[in-house]
Amino acid sequence: MKTKLLAVLLLAGSALVAAPRMVVGIGVGVPPPAPVAAYVAPPGPGYAWVGGYWARRPYPRAYWVAPRYFGHRYYRGNWRR
Repeated sequence: MKTKLLAVLLLAGSALVAAPRMVVGIGVGVPPPAPVAAYVAPPGPGYAWVGGYWARRPYPRAYWVAPRYFGHRYYRGNWRR
């Protein structure tokens, strides 16, 4: 009887150790404010916003094409007419 009880306790104990753990978190307080996008005026005519900074266009009416990954290839950003 004691060996059966010991075996059951051993199996139950190992099941508790191997069981997945669940964590419940409770947040108290106010969430931080969302960042506000501010408009930044260009430094002058002929500038375009390129990846976080202002850059002068290489020729009139040029536009920036952002870098991208397409068809298992990486394409650098470039200016287009």
